[in-house]
Amino acid sequence: MLIAHITFKLAPENRSPALEALIAEAEGVCAMAGCQTFIPFLHPTDHTCVGIIHEWDTRESFSAYIASPAFAALGNALRPLMIGPPVSKRFDATLIEGVT
Repeated sequence: MLIAHITFKLAPENRSPALEALIAEAEGVCAMAGCQTFIPFLHPTDHTCVGIIHEWDTRESFSAYIASPAFAALGNALRPLMIGPPVSKRFDATLIEGVT
């Protein structure tokens, strides 16, 4: 499993529009092959930060998302709102246990 954690800085007044753009794309991203989770969020203590948690079955499925028109469109909508470059951390993970 590949987990990606992305955060980016925005002016506080741009947080809501950025989150709305991410939420609008969430259903389509989640429908992509290999996507397990796409969770946009507002950072609870940094009022200039928005983030996304992704979980993908494989590195290849995540790479397909990065190469997709949906990713490009989202980047085109978000980049003008950013006040710095996004920070993307990608992890190769193995699920040990799912607890409900």
